[in-house]
Amino acid sequence: MKKIKEFICTNKLFLIYVICNLLTSTLLRFLTVKNYFNIKPFIADLGTIIVIGSFSYLFKTKNRYIYLLIMTIIGSFICFSNSVYYNNYLSFISISLIGSITFLKDVGNAVVDNVLELKDFIFFLQVPIFITIYKLIGSEKTKSKFKYVFLSGIILLALLAPFYKGKDYARIWKNWNREYVVMQFGTYIYQIDDFVVSLKPSLVNLFGSDNASKTFREYYSKPNIKQTNEYTNIFNGKNVLVIHAESLQNFVINKKINGKEITPNLNKLINKSLYFNNFYALDSVGTSSDSEFTFSTSLLPTNNGTVFINYWNRKYESIQKKFNDAGYYTFSMHANNGTFWNRNIMYNSLGYQKFYNYESDYIIDETIGLGLSDESFFRQSLVKLKEINEKGQNFYGTLITLSNHTPFTNEGKDLSNFDVFSYHYDKNGKLITDNYLEGTILGSYIKSVHYADKALGEFIDGLEKEGLLENTVLIIYGDHDAKIKKSQFEYFYNYDRKTGKVIEKDSIDYKVIDDIDYELLRSVPFIIYSKDIEPKVIGKVSSMLDAFPTIANMFGFETKYTLGSDIFDDKDNIVVFPNGNWLTDKMYYDNKRDSFKALEDNLVVKNDYIEQNNLIAQNKINISNYIIMYDLIRKNEEATISLKEK
Repeated sequence: MKKIKEFICTNKLFLIYVICNLLTSTLLRFLTVKNYFNIKPFIADLGTIIVIGSFSYLFKTKNRYIYLLIMTIIGSFICFSNSVYYNNYLSFISISLIGSITFLKDVGNAVVDNVLELKDFIFFLQVPIFITIYKLIGSEKTKSKFKYVFLSGIILLALLAPFYKGKDYARIWKNWNREYVVMQFGTYIYQIDDFVVSLKPSLVNLFGSDNASKTFREYYSKPNIKQTNEYTNIFNGKNVLVIHAESLQNFVINKKINGKEITPNLNKLINKSLYFNNFYALDSVGTSSDSEFTFSTSLLPTNNGTVFINYWNRKYESIQKKFNDAGYYTFSMHANNGTFWNRNIMYNSLGYQKFYNYESDYIIDETIGLGLSDESFFRQSLVKLKEINEKGQNFYGTLITLSNHTPFTNEGKDLSNFDVFSYHYDKNGKLITDNYLEGTILGSYIKSVHYADKALGEFIDGLEKEGLLENTVLIIYGDHDAKIKKSQFEYFYNYDRKTGKVIEKDSIDYKVIDDIDYELLRSVPFIIYSKDIEPKVIGKVSSMLDAFPTIANMFGFETKYTLGSDIFDDKDNIVVFPNGNWLTDKMYYDNKRDSFKALEDNLVVKNDYIEQNNLIAQNKINISNYIIMYDLIRKNEEATISLKEK
């Protein structure tokens, strides 16, 4: 006790450093993953902070303060960055995203308007607090030695080690469930672990890929029993136009406000189409580019960086290459610069023959949000499509929209003419106008979606007028959800338009939006239209991973490395999310919290069912990462050719 008292008296600065950084990391977990009662991440953070701070004793007194101040600033920045990132992605930031920072200049307003919150800046308070206390206590002479402080931190971490299970260590090594790592190991170990895991791509060639190759071969050695169904080869010989619809979610489909449809043109189209209303995007940190990648290849986004930036030079089996082999002209159209998300490079790897972008192919005559308006984009694209069609060659083309991108505003101008106010009468019969969604991000999104729907409707009318729909399959998918906060959905679904008030939370009519409800609300539309197809709503759970196999079956293509399934197969399907969560028609399983929500009444959940689907999810994530990181498709094909030559 005497030594402890002496340490406290002579190491005030070090203790303040520990307390400040520990409070900051704890606050981050409380505001994000909300695991208030788990002591393990608290102790892990404490041990890590002590170990890092111990190196200050290798410096002289004045330099010791500078070192601890720098570590405190770094800790503040780490927690601030993770808080901001979690606001948008419900996950934690990775050092592998450094390559994506250059794109922030193009979406700066979106970050400020939709992502930054006042609470994020609380993480910087520890810096002035630390400086102020140093000024008050001044320099202090200490007899403490580096090795004793360092060892105390190591011992603290070692004492914690037996309380983790084997799966905890497996997850920290793979790091594709970042929330789980933070919940179990704390903020700082997660960040250190992320740094180590982010080095994997650089170490791939150094350490080889024997284990990954073995797992890959075993996975694909299973016989692939090809099922045929009523949609097999139904579109053989038709053209294809794919609309990559920015931030389009399912909840706006067939929804009205003040008696007016939010998406009248999409509503009209789905009544003549195959409409998959239980379909999910699988985007990660690469957002739109992740959706493009998964749609094209039936592989998941990587858990290190983004495929379009970090793994553009791999060989992929893609839907574009299938159409190339069938003699189609393949292209993509997007009114953004070609370097955004590295598309001008990655598109060669996917197999596109031509990329039309604003730098050489579009006139920026009307801007909304990040760039050319959807109306102008579709109008100019229609001219190009006519020219392509007149050449007489079948084509497969992707058109990427832009106007419905966060922050869903155009410098305060409402281009959609859509009313999100609410109207009701008081007890005296007087008409009362309430703001309702006006001035909220959700309200801006609804207006933006209405505009995007209008532009899409005009484009479809133009295609019809020019005869471009006679022999064309039109495919539309939402690229990802709009990243709107859960609280706004809870307000949206519990607002009583008759009274102009939100239903009381203790009311039986109040609809609680829990974490899993929120995940389910993030579904996006997937629509396949052709003039000769029988319209149908498909409620089977499916995802972007299933798009390639489903379309391939419709055109009679064989696939070899897809991880998804033809949605029309008669077997049960599973949606595997990049963070390890999964969804079936029976339940949604939250991997990080080991919790689930039954989607069937009176469902009896067996552990075998959860364990079986956990294994399926883990295998798909691992195989996808192995294929991408180790370039296994190329290596496997080269090895096959080599064997044939021998």
